Amino acid sequence: MLLILSVFTASIAGAVDYDLNGDGVVNQADYDLLAARIVNITASYNSRYDLNNDGNIDAVDANMMLSYDEFGSKLYTVNGVSFKMVEVEGGTFTMGATAEQGSDGYDSEAYDSEKPVHQVTLSSYSIGQTEVTQELWLAVMGSNPSRFTGNLQRPVECVSWDDCQTFITKLNQLTGKSFRLPTEAEWEYAARGGNRSQGYKYAGSNNSDEVAWYFDNGFETHSVATKASNELGLYDMSGNVWEWCQDWDGSYSSDAQTNPTGPASGSHRMCRGGSWCNLDWNCRVSCRNIYAPSRTFDHLGLRLAF
Repeated sequence: MLLILSVFTASIAGAVDYDLNGDGVVNQADYDLLAARIVNITASYNSRYDLNNDGNIDAVDANMMLSYDEFGSKLYTVNGVSFKMVEVEGGTFTMGATAEQGSDGYDSEAYDSEKPVHQVTLSSYSIGQTEVTQELWLAVMGSNPSRFTGNLQRPVECVSWDDCQTFITKLNQLTGKSFRLPTEAEWEYAARGGNRSQGYKYAGSNNSDEVAWYFDNGFETHSVATKASNELGLYDMSGNVWEWCQDWDGSYSSDAQTNPTGPASGSHRMCRGGSWCNLDWNCRVSCRNIYAPSRTFDHLGLRLAF
C-alpha cells in the first residue's frame, strides 16, 4: 500500500497526542513521522500513530492531523497545567479608530483617545491563545484571587498589573522562558487578526455576540474559548475580561512607529478588550482603557506574550 500525502507546511497547534516527537508543537516533523508509518507497510503497529484509535494507521489519521488546527502554536506546561501560545507573524497595520470602528453614540473622550490613527510595524512575537485561566494562575501562584470561582477555566480576575508581574516572574522561573504582558500595539495587532485581518470591528467578527461575552449576553465571566476565535485562532480578545498591557498610558501620535512600547513612565497602565460588564462598544479592537497598576477588579485579567 502506497499513499501519496500532501506536504504539511503549517506549524500547527494540537493536543499532546498529536505531538509525536514530543517537542511541544505539532508541525511538519510530526507529520513526517506519521507519513512514514503510513507508507511503510513493514512498520509495526504503534497506537501512538493511530490518532483515531481504529486499529489502522492510514490516511484518516493523516487528515486528522492536517485539519486539526491551522495556527502556529506551541504548548507549554507548568505544574501539570498546559496553555498555548500562538505565533503572530510581524507586519504593518493601522492602529486606532479606523473606519470600521464607527463613532455614533460613543463616549467622545474615550473615542478621541484612539486618535490619530497611525501606522505601526511590529516584529514577530507570540501571544496567548486565551486569557490566563484561574487554573494556570493557581498552578503558578498557589491561590486564586478571582470573584467568579467554581470553574477554573474562567479567566483569572481581581489581579492588579503589579500582581501580573509577580505571576510572570514566577512563571518564567518555572518554565525558563521569558513571558511578559503584550504591548498595546501587539495586543491590537493580534486582536485585529495580524496579517490575516479581515478588518472586523471586534476580534473576529462584526457581530459582538459571536466573539464576546459582554453586558448584553452574560453578566459574569465565562470559560475561555467558548465564543468563536478571531483570524489568528485567538479567543476572548473581545469581552470576558479586560486584559492588562505592558504600556503606561499615553496619547497617540500620527507618526509611523516600529515596535512601540508606550511612554517611559506614567501613573496608569493600559488595558484592552472590554469585559463581561461592558457594552459592546468597549469590546472593539481599537478601544483603550486605563487603570492604576495597583488596582484590582472582577473584570480585569491578563493574556501572556513573549
